[in-house]
Amino acid sequence: MQWEGREESQNVEDRRGMGRKAGIALGGGGAVILVVAYFLGIDPQKIQQFLGGGNQPAGNQRPLDPKEEKLAKFTKVIFHDTEVVWDKQFKSMNPPKSYLKPTLVLFTDQVDAGACGNADAAVGPFYCPAGHKVYIDLSFYEVLDKQLKAPGEFARAYVIAHEVGHHVQLLLGYSQRVDEVRKQFGPKHPRTNEMSVRLELQADFLAGVWAHHMDKEFKFLESGDVEAAYNAAFRIGDDTLQKEAKGRVTPDSFTHGTSDQRKRWFKEGLRTGNVNQAAELFDKNYRDL
Repeated sequence: MQWEGREESQNVEDRRGMGRKAGIALGGGGAVILVVAYFLGIDPQKIQQFLGGGNQPAGNQRPLDPKEEKLAKFTKVIFHDTEVVWDKQFKSMNPPKSYLKPTLVLFTDQVDAGACGNADAAVGPFYCPAGHKVYIDLSFYEVLDKQLKAPGEFARAYVIAHEVGHHVQLLLGYSQRVDEVRKQFGPKHPRTNEMSVRLELQADFLAGVWAHHMDKEFKFLESGDVEAAYNAAFRIGDDTLQKEAKGRVTPDSFTHGTSDQRKRWFKEGLRTGNVNQAAELFDKNYRDL
């Protein structure tokens, strides 16, 4: 995909190279951060080993290599691309809305996510609604490439756009609907899982909407890019991950949707570019998603 030469986001907090504290705890705060082991079906300890995690003194600064700097630049450019698209989309709504830009936080090994608590690299990319921030440890891209078998720059862009999609959902009021159900039924109730699936599939759809408008304006997609994103969406479906991790599939525990569903809704967003169609994810019968 073509991305070099475009503007980087200025809404960035670069916290890389700050080291790792021993005994850090996951979770906490007012928003739920789902550990990769929970929603991807992967052992967090294996991911930490894969990332080369270990106990290092807090504040330990390490030199940043050119490969990592390129990944950082890529992430900042794609994040700015989302700002451009969503700013225009919000202004075109009826009535027009203002797009509150989120902040991108780049971190290494562990991060203090404020109201969302402390998180380490095993969490993977996540969005914290309390601070309107998207958190990414660049090492996750290697996990995406090798552990999840979803290589390619557009696969990485899809991940970024998906997390920004959660910010868009918050601004449009969809996240609040899911929170209400979670408070009413509890975090592990089937109804809560159903709403979580709707929210995640909608974020996939919104990632597709972003890609539609980016390609329409900048023609940034190249041969193989779309297939790479489809593969990434498919590889992180609940059924695929559960089958690989446990050898069986338990639909009642789904939180993100099946591989076919994730691919379908990203593809639909990419095809239509119609943000208003996002409402279908909450209007349709659950079996028809």
